[in-house]
Amino acid sequence: MGPLTLAIVAVVAAAVAAVGSYFIVNRSTEARRKKILSQAEADGEMIKKEKTLQAKERFIQLKSEHDRTVSERNQRISQREQQLKTEENNLNQQRGELDRRVREQSQLKEQMEERIAQLDRRKEEADRIIKEQNVRLEQIGGMSAEDAKNILIENMKSEAQAEAITYINDTLEDARLNAGKEAKRIVVQSIQRVATETAIENSVTVFNIESDEVKGRIIGREGRNIRALEAATGVEIIVDDTPEAIILSGFDPVRREIARLALHQLVTDGRIHPARIEEVVSKVQKQIEEEIVEVGKRTVIDMGIHNLHPELIRLVGKMKYRSSYGQNLLQHSRETANLCGVMASELGLNAKAARRAGLLHDIGKVPDDEPELPHAIIGRKLAEKYNERPDICNAIGAHHEEEEMTSLIAPIVQVCDAISGARPGARREVVESYIKRLKGMEDLAMSYDGVMKTYAIQAGRELRVIVGSDKISDAQADILSHDLAKKIQDEMTYPGQVKVTVIRETRSVSYAK
Repeated sequence: MGPLTLAIVAVVAAAVAAVGSYFIVNRSTEARRKKILSQAEADGEMIKKEKTLQAKERFIQLKSEHDRTVSERNQRISQREQQLKTEENNLNQQRGELDRRVREQSQLKEQMEERIAQLDRRKEEADRIIKEQNVRLEQIGGMSAEDAKNILIENMKSEAQAEAITYINDTLEDARLNAGKEAKRIVVQSIQRVATETAIENSVTVFNIESDEVKGRIIGREGRNIRALEAATGVEIIVDDTPEAIILSGFDPVRREIARLALHQLVTDGRIHPARIEEVVSKVQKQIEEEIVEVGKRTVIDMGIHNLHPELIRLVGKMKYRSSYGQNLLQHSRETANLCGVMASELGLNAKAARRAGLLHDIGKVPDDEPELPHAIIGRKLAEKYNERPDICNAIGAHHEEEEMTSLIAPIVQVCDAISGARPGARREVVESYIKRLKGMEDLAMSYDGVMKTYAIQAGRELRVIVGSDKISDAQADILSHDLAKKIQDEMTYPGQVKVTVIRETRSVSYAK
C-alpha cells in the first residue's frame, strides 16, 4: 500500500473509534441520568411525606391550642354568667328590701300624719280651754290678760337676769379652772403621741483622712488643687496641724456637704488635679440636688401630704442641710408637723391642713436667693407663690407674730413650733451664754426689794423667787411675779417661755426648854 492509502485507513479507523466511544458515553450518561432521576423522585417523595407529616402535626397543635383557647373563653364566659346571676340575685334582694322599706316608710308617714292631726285637734281644744280660763281669770281678778302678761314678763326678766349672772360667773370660774388643765392635757398628749429623737444632726465640717500624707496630695503643687477645690465648692478648706483631719469652713451646709463628698471621692480614687476636681464637684452637685428632691418626696409621703408643688418639695428636702440653734431644720419641721396634726385632731380641726402648715412653716429659711426679710414672711410669700391655701399661708407667716393670725391653724403652728424648739435636747446653746442667761435672771429678781433668794431651774425655763413674808404681802407677791415676768420679757432673750413663781411663806417658830 502506498502512504496515502495508509493515511486514509488511519483516518477511517480513528473515526470509527470516535463513533464507538460516543455511543458508549451516551449509554453511560443516559444510565446515570435515569439513576439520578429515580433518586430525586425517591428523595422528593420522602420530603413530601415529611412535610405532610409536619403539616399534620402543626394542624393538630393549632387545633389543640384553638380548642384550649375556646375552652378557656367558654369557662370565662360561664364564670361571668355566674357572677351576673349572683349580682342579679343580690340586686333582686336589695330591690325587695328597698320595697319593704318604702312600704314601712309609707306606713310610718300615715301614722305620723294621723298623730299630727290628733295633735292639731288637741291643740285647738287646749287653746279653747285656755281662752275660757283667761276669761274667767279676768272676771275674777279684775285684770286684763295683757296686764297680767306684762307683770309676769317683768318678774321673769328679773329672775332670768339674776340666774344668768350667776351662771356666767360659775361658767367663767369653771373655765378658769379647767382651761389650763385641758390645754396642758392636749399639749402633753400631743407630745407623748409624737415619738421624736433628741439627737441633733449637724452638717459635717471635719473631713477625716487615713494619714497626713493625703494632705499634700489635696494641696497639690503650689496649692493648685486646694485652690481649684475652694473655687469649685465655695468652701474654705483648712489644712493645719490637726492630725488626720481637714476642716471644711463655710456658712452653707449644702456646700460643705458637696465639698466633703467630693473630697471623699477624690481621695478614694487617688486622681487629684484641677480638671478632675471640677468634674467630681459637678457630679456631686447633681447628686446632692437629686438627693434633696428625693428627701423632699419621701418626707411629704411619710407625712401624708399630697399635691405639693415640686419647688416646695425641693425646699423641704433642702431643710435636711440646714440647722437652727443646732437643731436640724427638717427634723424640727417634721416634729412640728406631727405635733400640729395631733393637736388639731384633739381640738376637732383639720389635721391634714395643720400638718401641712407645720411642715412648711420654716421654708423661709431655705430659699435660693435669701432676701433680707424675716423667714416667716419669706415662707408665706413662697407658699402664696405656689398656690397654697390662704389659711396655711397665714399660719406660716404668723408663727412668729410678724403678721396677724386670721386662721385657727396659725396658733397651733406657733405653739407646736415652740414645743419642738423648747423641749430638752432639741437645741444647742453655748455654755457660757447659757450660764450667763441664768445668772442674769437670778440677778434681775434679786434687784427687787423683799426678795431673799432666787433659783433658775428647769434649764432656765422657770424662775423661783422666795420673798420675806414680813416685807411683801400676798397681793404684792402677785404684782411682783407679773412685773418680774414683764421685765424678763422686755430685757432678756431666751428660747420658749419662762415661768416666774413667787413663793411667800410664814414661819412660826417656838422652842421647848
